[in-house]
Amino acid sequence: MGFILKLLIYLSVCACARCSPEIPWLPCQFTDEEVSLNAEGHTETRLIPREAMLQFGQKGDAAVNPQAVTFLITGSKLDLRRYVEGVEADKLECELRRYSTEGIDVRWPAQRDKEYNRWFLCTLKHSMGLFTVNSFLRHPSDEHPPGQADYRQWPVISDREILTTTVAMVLKTQYPNVKAGLMSQQKLHCQFAVDHKAANITVEWHRQQRGERIGLFSHSSRSGRTKGTGVGLKALATGDASYILPMTKMNNVGTYICSVSVNPLYTSVDVNLHIEEPPRVSLNVDSKFITQKDREHKVVCEAENYYPLDVEITWFKQDPTVSGLKVGAPLPKVLQNVLMSSHKHNKDSTYTVSAFFYLKASLADSGRQFTCSVSHQSLRVPIRKSFILIVEEQSNLMFNLAVVLIVITLVGVLCMLAVWHSGRRRSFQRRPH
Repeated sequence: MGFILKLLIYLSVCACARCSPEIPWLPCQFTDEEVSLNAEGHTETRLIPREAMLQFGQKGDAAVNPQAVTFLITGSKLDLRRYVEGVEADKLECELRRYSTEGIDVRWPAQRDKEYNRWFLCTLKHSMGLFTVNSFLRHPSDEHPPGQADYRQWPVISDREILTTTVAMVLKTQYPNVKAGLMSQQKLHCQFAVDHKAANITVEWHRQQRGERIGLFSHSSRSGRTKGTGVGLKALATGDASYILPMTKMNNVGTYICSVSVNPLYTSVDVNLHIEEPPRVSLNVDSKFITQKDREHKVVCEAENYYPLDVEITWFKQDPTVSGLKVGAPLPKVLQNVLMSSHKHNKDSTYTVSAFFYLKASLADSGRQFTCSVSHQSLRVPIRKSFILIVEEQSNLMFNLAVVLIVITLVGVLCMLAVWHSGRRRSFQRRPH
């Protein structure tokens, strides 16, 4: 019975979210923590997944799902739904966690006297990896924080409890995974917002690559100090912390981390940069390849300067009677006698490889179309290069060559006679009468 009730609630959530321009609520997973010391005095953390609802409304609203922990988000200067506009509820993944300030108690501007804050980190992700949104939810409390190791004495949250919260800070990247070609400019998106003005904000960018963390940019609004480049300060003042890569190279590949901190809060989003360079495909024969019977040729299809390594090259052949048909034509036949060269590692870290076969020309193959198809993850559709084979009888070819030679010889003789005759006339005209 409990499972059926949960299913009905979830379906109603999705249905309401689709028909409403603003999402009224979202089912979430609340990952709670139980921290203790083991027999050796080391800290152990047990993660406890709990059912929760992220509900938008006013203070005092009833819970949509009374069986779950409800995080009721009330009005503030930041509307979390604005950062997921146009996305259906069933495309969103929601996770909630407690956030430890490690004993740092900083008065928040919206905080009342004799009021303390309990913080929660809410992460919304698109199920297809289109964006990531981190937000801090502030829950006012009358209980004084337990101190530096606050995570060891978390206040108990009951299964049906309603926690009234407001959104205090948001950090979003629209593109967590970026695919870029070599030598292109890329903008790694990152935006943030805080629920009050004149906040002391620190923005940083790092790149994580092969276990090494490299600082790229940092700016503190409190001190005004800036290190590194890549982020415009004017844009930063409006909440746009996007990082600009002027020209992508292979050594730019890695995980880029955009972090924002407003004491006592700190969060970050990852942007994974991948390089994908499409191959350049060429054949070593013309689009109409003319040869004579029984001649053998090495036909090569080369894929150059692609990245990453994996590429698939396939040779096909098709009869002349069906190569022009669009409907009802049989599928081209895959050539089986194809050999692959070893991969060549180029100076710019791209790769080159070729697929070739030895073609012994026969009259039966004349008119056939041969196609090289190259597939790579950087391509939406394979690249195809084709040629039509024309095979001629050797005797016909020799006859044609003989005719050409005779014509050339006759033209040469005529030219010589014309020169000789012209010389005779000039010689005759010079004689005295």
